Amino acid sequence: MGLKSTTDGLDRGPLERRPSVWSALHLDPILLLLLAILITGGLFVLYSGADQSLDMVKAQGIRMGIALVVMLVFAQLDPSVFRRWSPWLYLVGVLALIAVLVVGIGAKGAQRWLALPGLPRFQPSEIMKLVVPMTAAWYLSRHYLPPRLPQVAAGLAIVLLPMGLIIEQPDLGTSLLVGLAGMFVVFFAGMSWKLIATIIGMASVSAPVLWFFVMRDYQKQRVLTLLDPQSDPLGAGWNIIQSKTAIGSGGLEGKGWLMGTQSHLEFLPESHTDFIVAVLAEEFGFIGMALLLTVYFLIILRCLYIAATAQDSFSRLVAGALTLTFFIYVFVNIGMVSGLLPVVGVPLPLVSYGGTSSVTLMAAFGVLMSIHTHRRMISA
Repeated sequence: MGLKSTTDGLDRGPLERRPSVWSALHLDPILLLLLAILITGGLFVLYSGADQSLDMVKAQGIRMGIALVVMLVFAQLDPSVFRRWSPWLYLVGVLALIAVLVVGIGAKGAQRWLALPGLPRFQPSEIMKLVVPMTAAWYLSRHYLPPRLPQVAAGLAIVLLPMGLIIEQPDLGTSLLVGLAGMFVVFFAGMSWKLIATIIGMASVSAPVLWFFVMRDYQKQRVLTLLDPQSDPLGAGWNIIQSKTAIGSGGLEGKGWLMGTQSHLEFLPESHTDFIVAVLAEEFGFIGMALLLTVYFLIILRCLYIAATAQDSFSRLVAGALTLTFFIYVFVNIGMVSGLLPVVGVPLPLVSYGGTSSVTLMAAFGVLMSIHTHRRMISA
């Protein structure tokens, strides 16, 4: 009797298994589903927050479509490509930030945009939200971890240079996001708690210097408004007072979709951008907010899993930093709208109206999917 072939049944080895469609596309189906739920729900809330403007919803839908394409493109690239190109992108980004201060386009008292011939204007600071953590991870992953003090100092310098340039625009909100994204990389690399305590102590001691010599008048006003919004209820405190009124009036179940009064009667400012979460809270109540936070929590949980299972130091540092940066987006926006943090102009991720921040976030998710799917291909 001849030997029976083992290639016709279920005895194929792991190297002969066909990759799934998701692996072939380098997409993580769980993360993609959660993002789709968030974006779809965000368009419904935007329709109400934008006073039932279909044109604004269509424009946001087009932006989200572009962002999804960007995510798909980034997901196809091997993590080694990001590692190899990050220092060069960092150099280009720093030069672009310097160009913004010299020849940038200004609006509403800030100079944050560049306009190149034949291209629409863009914010280099948005790109640095991705490039800074990648560059810090590139540098630190080239050394033994945890890093020694010279490596920590160099990593912090990589973070602080673009952060300082963005503060000069001025754009405090974006500078904090860029700085935190890079700081998370240094923290995940294994910075000692003693050094962390030293940095926090130095920051606390320098707070008076920042207040009197660095912070601008409008930034000081935001802090004072946070502490006592009723001191100027028709001026600086108007936004927070109306936002808290909208959130509180939603109750348990909310007033119903399109039935919010604070936004539709134009009491609530920026109801389609920074304060859109107040629209959601008023119309869908505590239940709607709980559902929104659950989706955000699941996205963050999935991203942390991707970071924990990454196969090299660079990928782990980048994935962890991008995940916590996304968390900071959510935390700062909701804290700002509910009166727990100063107003710094941070949009609610993938819900607020806007294109640049959405594209940057989806690019970050593309990087996370690249880290995860390329890992699975190697280990298959």
